Amino acid sequence: MEKDTEKKNDRSRRSIRTLERNLFCILLAEDDEEMRRLLALMLRKEGYQVTECPDGISLLDQLSSLFLHEENQRNFNLIISDIRMPGVTGMEILMGASEDKNFPPMILMTAFGDKETHIQAERLGVAALFDKPFDIDDMLNKVREILLSSV
Repeated sequence: MEKDTEKKNDRSRRSIRTLERNLFCILLAEDDEEMRRLLALMLRKEGYQVTECPDGISLLDQLSSLFLHEENQRNFNLIISDIRMPGVTGMEILMGASEDKNFPPMILMTAFGDKETHIQAERLGVAALFDKPFDIDDMLNKVREILLSSV
């Protein structure tokens, strides 16, 4: 009887965690298609809703309703973006968002991470910055930490 109750509680906790994750929407911008698909796949396996952007212009397009404070804006709980992309960079998005308190947290990724890039990103309020290549589990753990701290 006690084991049955424990199993039900475990299933219930897992269901609640899955439900919580399904409520989180992540905007992922990465111009390297393989990297973007891998990250999106791993995030979806964790139960997150993911919208993919292949470049900075499509990232900006997805975020335009946020910047314009539109009524029917799409709500993203987290943005994960490469720093260097065609059109608009992840760092430029972070610069534009740094003054907006309603803007979701951002994780940046870069293959060109020097000390100055890290300092600038921290100054602008980045939630995390990952130098490529990075451990995907480290990224997933950071995503989980950021999202759970926002509720």
